[in-house]
Amino acid sequence: MRLAPDSTLHNLPELAPEHAEVIRATLPLVAAHIDQITPLFYTKMFTAHPELLRDRFNRGNQHQGAQQKALAASIATFATHLVDPSLPHPRELLARIGHKHASLGVTEPEYRIVHEHLFAAIVEVLGADVVTPEIAAAWDRVYWLMATTLIDFERELYDAAGVEPGDVFRETRVVERIDDPSGVATFVVESADPARPLPGFLPGQYISVGAKLPDGARQLRQYSLINRGGDGRLAFTVRRVPAEANIPAGEVSNWLHDSVGAGDSLEITLPFGDLTIDTEATTPVVLISAGIGVTPMAGILEYLAAETPARRTVILHADRSADTHPLRETVADLATRLADVYFHAWYEAGGDGLLDVTRVDLPEDADYYLCGGTGFLQHVRSQLMSAGIPTDRVHFELFAPNDWLLDADQEPVLA
Repeated sequence: MRLAPDSTLHNLPELAPEHAEVIRATLPLVAAHIDQITPLFYTKMFTAHPELLRDRFNRGNQHQGAQQKALAASIATFATHLVDPSLPHPRELLARIGHKHASLGVTEPEYRIVHEHLFAAIVEVLGADVVTPEIAAAWDRVYWLMATTLIDFERELYDAAGVEPGDVFRETRVVERIDDPSGVATFVVESADPARPLPGFLPGQYISVGAKLPDGARQLRQYSLINRGGDGRLAFTVRRVPAEANIPAGEVSNWLHDSVGAGDSLEITLPFGDLTIDTEATTPVVLISAGIGVTPMAGILEYLAAETPARRTVILHADRSADTHPLRETVADLATRLADVYFHAWYEAGGDGLLDVTRVDLPEDADYYLCGGTGFLQHVRSQLMSAGIPTDRVHFELFAPNDWLLDADQEPVLA
């Protein structure tokens, strides 16, 4: 069961034959220059609209270049499917983008801003002599087909949430902070306005949290919900993110750890996210996570333990050690409340190494839910595919903007 109908994503529009011919011919050219186009696009957009970088876009991802690659790949993947519908359908990619946009309160005018500066960057990099009116018209059509598809889907999400487009931000009060032995912190919030309680949500969904940072920026980050919901309270767990080589520290996560406790005010958004289990199904569920990727699994387990404890469940987790395993005791306790469950954790230190699904008796007809870093998800998806698990039964959440890296069949677009 999803938060909103996804018919918009199933029935993608078609390119006119003359536009499709141009896109086929120019995809290699655009792909060859994409690493120049996207950074220039963001430079132009943030110069014209500095408030977007300060208050909307993830500054950490911008610093690493991850968001630039994600944008380029999503447009190229969409264009490739339009000219060759036999390729894997991008509905899951579009659904993840749409839910993320809804969680950020994105609205239609922002697509116009992106269009203006993206196409200015394309012309500047490729040259006005190369970007003929025919080429410009074809790529303009691709962009607006994708943008309109997302705008319509996001409108469905807003309608399902009972709000106007973009009206997703809520002021809350932290009623409890729980520090886990692994070093993560869980924050429980409720609405600051008793007349406007926080809504329920589907197991596996997330919220965005707005942090008012010391430099005046308001940065937004997504955190999975770990409670069952329905009581007007939302709970999410945060891991501190130290700086590493070429990777900045986690601005919002560290701010939450250092500055937020019980009684404090906190801006959040309504819940969104498409890594949700089918609450009407009775088939087995396999939850596979690494590190802080355990959080959506904890939310799913809360639901299973309360509503369908007889549903067969397999819980697999990978971490550096038992000491760094977030919510380990919480997950273990939830597992004891299930009638048919298998729970195993792999630890690099003092354990049995890397997670290996081939060592597990996987149930037939199961749905698989994955959450972790890019390398971990690539590793697990590869193992599942080798085991003959249909790709439509494998669902994932990636705590980074690089979802395109997981779609191996579509990578050559940008090779």
